Amino acid sequence: MSTRTPSQLRTNADLRHLQRTMAAALMQPLSRQDGMNAKTQVDFITPNNRMSGFERLEIYARQYWFRLFDCLYDDYPALRAFVGESRFHKLCREYLAQHPSNSWTLRNLGSALPAFITDLKARDVTRVEWAQTLAFDEARKKPLHMDDLLGADPSTLHLGLQPCVVLLEIDHAVDHFITAMKKSDADVRGSASQAMSEAPTRASLAKAPKLKRERVHLVVHRHNNMLYFKRLARESFLMLAALRDGLTLADAIELALADANPETDWPAQIRDWFTEFSQLGWFIKFPRKP
Repeated sequence: MSTRTPSQLRTNADLRHLQRTMAAALMQPLSRQDGMNAKTQVDFITPNNRMSGFERLEIYARQYWFRLFDCLYDDYPALRAFVGESRFHKLCREYLAQHPSNSWTLRNLGSALPAFITDLKARDVTRVEWAQTLAFDEARKKPLHMDDLLGADPSTLHLGLQPCVVLLEIDHAVDHFITAMKKSDADVRGSASQAMSEAPTRASLAKAPKLKRERVHLVVHRHNNMLYFKRLARESFLMLAALRDGLTLADAIELALADANPETDWPAQIRDWFTEFSQLGWFIKFPRKP
């Protein structure tokens, strides 16, 4: 097939060729100067009395890429504050070159960003911000309540977690980091446990606070259309993760308490957990057969 586009569109094949050629031109990464590759084929764009065909096409290429940059800019304000504006822009370029948009929704644009980042601190920040995206967008299904579980056999009972409840084990106090950022800059989504969060606005960020190393078992969840952070004890986190992964209630509790302090009154503690998590509406019917 010719690499040049036909001068006239006579068939559907001609139209598909033009569409693919233009899409390839627009979606190739920009240069470091935010320009289009000088070798880009532009024979399908006619010049006018002010701009060449290349210059006209470059306008659309920039619009496409700047929209992607803006999406990451708005979805990852804490990461942007942590690494700095210049490094963040460079990171976005490198990331999108390897992970171009391939979803019908820009919500998924940053889905591979946590795995792409090699710095452990920045990765934890990114994991929490991606969790916020999931917690805000994912479904909230009809919850199960404590009364729904009465009489159930723990050895056969399977419970699911709300899709908008995201469990994270992280090695840095990202929730406190985001809280400190939010106090000084309304651009950052997030909060400490039980504090509310709203969608970010476009603004310059204040200097990032120190990100402290700390093992944190964190839940990012949505309640009444607001985002929340909640820290959990290791044992309750492990129990929820096991339930989410398909273990029965009995097996989930056994796994969670395998290394627990034997002097703790665990039956009372587990009852308190279930009361709280049920009130938050986290439990649902298990979504598939285990």
